[in-house]
Amino acid sequence: MTLQWVWLRLELRRRWRSLAVLALLIAFVTGTVLAAVAGARRGASSYDRLLAGTLPADVVVLPNQPDFDWDRIRALPEVAAVSTFVVASFGVVTDKQNIFGNFPPGDDDVLRTVERPVLLAGRVFDPARLDEVVVSSEYPALTGQSVGDRVTLQLPTAEQIASGVNPMAQPIGPKIEARIVGVVRSPWFTNPLGGAFVVPSPAVFTKYQENFLGKPHIGYVNALVRLNGSAHAIPAFKASLARATGIPNIDVWRRSDETDHFNQVLGFEAAALLAFALAALAAATVLVGQSVARYATATVAELGPLRSLGLSRRRAAAIAAVAPLLAATAGSVVGVACAAVASAWMPIGSAANFEPAPGFDLDPLILLPGGLAAIVLVTAAAAATAWLALHRDPRLAPSRSMVAVAAARLGLPVPILVGTRFALERGRGATAVPVRPALLGAITGVLGVLAAFTFSSGVADAAVNPARYGQTYQAFAYLGMNSQSSSGTGKVLSDAIADPDVAALTEAKIGVAQAGEDISVTMYGYRSPATPITQVIVDGRAPRTPDETLLGVTTARRLDAHVGSTVDLNGPLGRQRYRVTGVGFVPSGSHNDYDDGGVVTHDGYERLFDSYKYHIALIAFRPGADPDAAIQRLTAYAAAAIPGGAGILIEPPEVPTKLVEIQNVQPLPMVLGGFLALLAVAAVGHALATAVRRRKHEVAVLRALGMTRPQARLIVIAQATLLALVGLLFGVPLGFALGRVLWRVVADSTPLFYSPPLALLALLLVGPAALLVANLLATWPGHLYTRLRPAHVLRAE
Repeated sequence: MTLQWVWLRLELRRRWRSLAVLALLIAFVTGTVLAAVAGARRGASSYDRLLAGTLPADVVVLPNQPDFDWDRIRALPEVAAVSTFVVASFGVVTDKQNIFGNFPPGDDDVLRTVERPVLLAGRVFDPARLDEVVVSSEYPALTGQSVGDRVTLQLPTAEQIASGVNPMAQPIGPKIEARIVGVVRSPWFTNPLGGAFVVPSPAVFTKYQENFLGKPHIGYVNALVRLNGSAHAIPAFKASLARATGIPNIDVWRRSDETDHFNQVLGFEAAALLAFALAALAAATVLVGQSVARYATATVAELGPLRSLGLSRRRAAAIAAVAPLLAATAGSVVGVACAAVASAWMPIGSAANFEPAPGFDLDPLILLPGGLAAIVLVTAAAAATAWLALHRDPRLAPSRSMVAVAAARLGLPVPILVGTRFALERGRGATAVPVRPALLGAITGVLGVLAAFTFSSGVADAAVNPARYGQTYQAFAYLGMNSQSSSGTGKVLSDAIADPDVAALTEAKIGVAQAGEDISVTMYGYRSPATPITQVIVDGRAPRTPDETLLGVTTARRLDAHVGSTVDLNGPLGRQRYRVTGVGFVPSGSHNDYDDGGVVTHDGYERLFDSYKYHIALIAFRPGADPDAAIQRLTAYAAAAIPGGAGILIEPPEVPTKLVEIQNVQPLPMVLGGFLALLAVAAVGHALATAVRRRKHEVAVLRALGMTRPQARLIVIAQATLLALVGLLFGVPLGFALGRVLWRVVADSTPLFYSPPLALLALLLVGPAALLVANLLATWPGHLYTRLRPAHVLRAE
């Protein structure tokens, strides 16, 4: 080992700057890759870790009936705990802004026996105190308030409840001065979209029941239920629930369905982060690998005199790897430390809203093996490069490029021929230059940028086109509930149809049926007194007869149903069989999302139900109409038909929650595309700079034979242009196809209606941009060729 250490001390004195730069480069790449991989692992498991230890609810039971007896449900053998919540809203007045609160707790079990939260700060409220609240983890960042600060709860009046007040209208009832005592997070008490909320003490509902339920009670209380046996007990619980209440179609939400969806979203975010890590690793292969290869090759050349004195190849390769080993060790240690520091900002996207322990997180299963792998890979690359250099036969003729041969046969100018050879042919001996990394880097850069813009084009389209989620209507009209509709419904609908801005209207009654043992299916019975709204259908057609149905995409998957198959649905009028004629999207409501549920005709609905939970109308406006003005006129129609407009509420539909989830992952492909573009710039720039150093003798010979300075500059321009053209030739079609494939995967898994994205501007500009960047990179190397002194170079040779 004496010779190795002597050589290392010599290298540290001579090339410490190069080794320091190499160590910093290794640190940057190692830190970036490990931070992304650790963040992906942490984000993918965030929701499952939040579930552990928080006593999450297994089902949400939604009878939606006033004065429902929950004590009977608590007594069922399958029930471990019940935590009720009031289906009502209230205002939260802070110094910063007003926040609407929903679903105040209805009993003392909240945050204790069901959904016991992770405490991010403070403590849980005292259930007997009116003046204590807890807030979500997003609340402090949104309002600037945290534990110890004061908020004012503004409750509705009993008269507002009785009049069917808009849930987003400002409450005008009693005010309660409260203090924030804790910041909480649990599976139910988490907003996956990142919005803030406030959870008041159950003492508020105990004292002000009429302000939430009305007088007499017309509001209702639903519940979170934790079961003995978790999700496996759901079929038995639903059977016991039907026996205890005499109601066979109480809607029961399986929380495991939401868990599956969240894990799917988190898995996609983790995959995007891992793709970013792979891109960073690819950049490291090009940048660090070429730096290490150059260093090792130069070391082998300097060891030539010692080789003639008997130094073995194996020992020479080991000596060439010693200095890179030292740089890799230092860089790896710094990189691991940087990745650990970066964990404070992980995870990102939706996972940040579920992480039970935000902040610094040391993941030894990723950081330690990753740091060791960086050391091993760099050292192995140096040793392998040195070994190959020691075994390379300089007498072997270099391989010729078919493109360069064809260019020569076409009689193209000499600078272009030479530039083509420099771009596509490696060369041999001391003038050898690796060309494949530059070609792969150029292709990958163009591919990544175009794929990212194509994917983002799909996201941008979905962000402004609600029809991708089945929303072909611009207004909801709530006409009644629990089988009681407003007396003026017919007049309001006829007035709406006559409105010049209304293009289509579909009336619907909503009920909850059961499929199999434990799958609830929200069914919409459609009837159109005028032009019906357009239904967004992925496959098949809309139902036309009473025995036909269209199923939501997710419901069809759960039931393993497809166009042409049959499904049995159980409702108050018994079990009925329907033939599936279509798979698509349905209106989203309080009991279902847009991809969950089914649609039947009005007669098909009456085969299954003798009542309804909600009575609504879906209203579409003509193109160019002002939705806000149209909704105001429809509201005026309701007020004219019914004193005070009581019982009818007309408002725009809510933005689908899954849209925000998609927007959360939109930056990741763009960041990935930017990193791949940086890889392409680095690879092409490195290839041009290396060619200037390694092949200056060839250019010097050409200059001595009469080549002018502009012609020498043209060599580098031709080399850079050809690299860009190769990147465009392969990268454009592959990137375009990859972007569409990725968006199709996201559309199918979200789900939403797939519309092929076309990033037309990116498609038109990627060619000129690639050529421009390549020629800008050629500016300095071309200038070096013009400053070349042939006599000086050839004299040294």
